[in-house]
Amino acid sequence: MKMKTSDFNFKLPEELLAEHPAEQRDEARLMVLDRKTQTIEHKLFKDLIEYFDEGDVMVMNNTKVFPARLMGNKEKTGAKIEVFLLRELDPETRLWDVLVDPARKIRIGNKLFFGDDDSLVAEVVDNTTSRGRTLRFLFDGSYEEFRKALEELGETPLPKYIKREVVPEDAERYQTIYAKHEGAVAAPTAGLHFSKHLLKRLEIKGVDFAEITLHVGLGTFAPVEVEDLSKHKMESEQAIIPEETAAIVNKAIEEKKRICAVGTTSMRAIESSVSANSQLNPFNGWTNKFIFPPYEFGVANCMITNFHTPKSTLIMMVSAFAGHDFLMKAYKEAVKEKYKFYSYGDAMLII
Repeated sequence: MKMKTSDFNFKLPEELLAEHPAEQRDEARLMVLDRKTQTIEHKLFKDLIEYFDEGDVMVMNNTKVFPARLMGNKEKTGAKIEVFLLRELDPETRLWDVLVDPARKIRIGNKLFFGDDDSLVAEVVDNTTSRGRTLRFLFDGSYEEFRKALEELGETPLPKYIKREVVPEDAERYQTIYAKHEGAVAAPTAGLHFSKHLLKRLEIKGVDFAEITLHVGLGTFAPVEVEDLSKHKMESEQAIIPEETAAIVNKAIEEKKRICAVGTTSMRAIESSVSANSQLNPFNGWTNKFIFPPYEFGVANCMITNFHTPKSTLIMMVSAFAGHDFLMKAYKEAVKEKYKFYSYGDAMLII
């Protein structure tokens, strides 16, 4: 059956959008969906350990969020401009793809100033990219000094739906505890629920961890504006699957163990590099894979994910994995039981 964007719509009360993370990472709520029995259980995230045994594998995205949001002023007028760093195009020339807000006020040649002492200056060099604008930062120091300046002036890029001020705690909480490789402008949010203690308990139980890197871009959250899903184009994101990860996962496939994709980003990465005989191949490149029903998954037989917003590419992927009717039933229950949605929200385990 061909699915349309409207098939993924549901009424989501605004108060269920999580503005703050759970007090303790692993004490967020966890809804468990069993595809075989079509049953739903209500647990806490730390209860996850009950569903995994020795030799099972969790595939985790170790990307690290960088402080991608800069507040600047436009030359002459002093108008406040928000710049959201999307992608570094060329380290040597300090060229970046960015989003600017308000976009209508920015033209090619405009200069933007950042910092109390205007220590960082950028010039708009292109106005027409699909992602927004291209800026060239005019900075005399070394590349290391330039990145340090970005780090100091930037703030944690919380999603737009969070209306409150960014607080120092966000720098830690909008980051997984196993984040390693900087490059994401949004956190792989399913992984935010893992605490050091829970990871240790899983490790003692004999669960293996296989790390991939997928640098999450804003394309993940871009609205689907066409009714025909086959016409929606995903932004490309950089993904790396090391040989060691492929070996761990392929061993678990042979031994018929549980292979759990932690989050939609991990799932998208591994599904971008599956061989014809359902083995995971090492990968280093870009992926714009868009997964929606009907879809046959090649590697993972289990998934951890957050609760997503209506008509998003994320709910479409999860629906392909859980089964559309079962997932929509679960979401209806999540709304009724007041689960928290989106980046700082609660979690779901699909087995």
